[in-house]
Amino acid sequence: MQVTETLAEGLKREIKVVIPAKDMESKMNERLADVKDKVRINGFRPGKVPVAHIKKLYGKSIMADLVNEIVREQPTAILSERGEKSATQPEVSMTEDKDEAEKILAAEQDLEFTLSYEVLPPIELKSFEGLKVTREVVDVTDEEVDEQVKKIAESARTYETKDGAAANDDRVTMDYVGKVDGEAFEGGTDNGAELVIGSNRFIPGFEEQLVGVKAGDQKTITVTFPSDYPAKNLAGKEATFDITVKEVASAGDLEINDELASKLGIESAERLREIVRGQIESQYGSVTRQKIKRQILDQLDEMYKFETPASLVDAEYNGIWSQVNNDLAQSGRSFEDEDTTEEKAQEEYKKLAERRVRLGLVLSEIGEKAGVEVSEEEMQRAIYDQLRRYPGQEKQILEFFRSQPGAAASIRAPIFEEKVIDHLLSQIDVTDKKVSKEELMAEDEEAGSEETKKSAPKKKAAKAENSEGEASDAPKKKAASKKKAADESAE
Repeated sequence: MQVTETLAEGLKREIKVVIPAKDMESKMNERLADVKDKVRINGFRPGKVPVAHIKKLYGKSIMADLVNEIVREQPTAILSERGEKSATQPEVSMTEDKDEAEKILAAEQDLEFTLSYEVLPPIELKSFEGLKVTREVVDVTDEEVDEQVKKIAESARTYETKDGAAANDDRVTMDYVGKVDGEAFEGGTDNGAELVIGSNRFIPGFEEQLVGVKAGDQKTITVTFPSDYPAKNLAGKEATFDITVKEVASAGDLEINDELASKLGIESAERLREIVRGQIESQYGSVTRQKIKRQILDQLDEMYKFETPASLVDAEYNGIWSQVNNDLAQSGRSFEDEDTTEEKAQEEYKKLAERRVRLGLVLSEIGEKAGVEVSEEEMQRAIYDQLRRYPGQEKQILEFFRSQPGAAASIRAPIFEEKVIDHLLSQIDVTDKKVSKEELMAEDEEAGSEETKKSAPKKKAAKAENSEGEASDAPKKKAASKKKAADESAE
């Protein structure tokens, strides 16, 4: 077998592979000899079928199997011998000429094919000594816990039908049809909708007009959608709602006690407060974690500059761009509404895709050098979390993970990345800073990452920019197949 490099340009590689026809014929003859003792053909005793006859019957199919095996197995072997890692699955190209293909199958012509791929760039890790992050910490107050417990109690509050007119804090059950310019609009119709007057759940001005209605009343309410309403076709528009009141009910007493906790399946009101406090702390902790991670990624972004495989960047960009367009379509908005143009947005998202791929490779290299691994138990736990999100579809989801090599990678990658971040936090300078709830939740434009400051038309329309998208700063493991954990899940 002759292996010749025909292209080495940047990260791009092209390898020509030639296997002489005589070598292919030799491999085929070995297979034929093996088949000779196993094949059963009428008119011949077992093991006595002439090889020439077997070759005439099965030669082409055996040769086709050999070609498929070589094309499937040799790319991995060739890259291993060259000490290279391909960013994605190498592309294999060979003749499409029917006559040439027939000659190859007849061992009358050399088998030739070309491998095209991009190598993962070598990454020389730098010292973590200069990395510093500030961890914002919020103390959860008793008042905040009580406020959340009160909201829970509100949701569990009982209501009793009343004959009189609806007042603030009463619950109104109604059917309604919303219209703009006399035409019903999508999402503007509901039956049996329940609304507590004063809860501010509906469009501003809607609930106030329910004060005074009684069961059986029919009324038309006129409101104006806010100018920044997510649905562009409704933003700033005047709308009418034809309502039919089904029931008016007054609220029972709001009591926070052991009885309320018992209704919620909790042993006591004190335990309810403990659970609520833990939930609030967890929510704040998630925000703190994202901010810390963003600081680390921003600093790594400044430390590492190298060429990234275009195939990985394109794949990342396509995923981001699809999400952006889906978000805009769902909100009924356009790039112009987001104070940009499609061309500018594309440019910014391409930069974001390149950053994510580069940081993903850096994190993967750090993880490998630190011996970071994702355990089977962690994988099982993550898959179980997926199953809980889709009750009734557990069997299909498990089958999906078993049959799709990339599915496991999509689960493994974010776990691996978070463990690498934990490793970095154990190595770098971390300073705690007490802040208020408002300070923690506010967007810090000065300290925010390049992703937050520049890449989105607006975060409202581009979920690729929010904290949920931080995990994709590391490409999925098949994208970072340079690393041990990545090798396990690469397609």
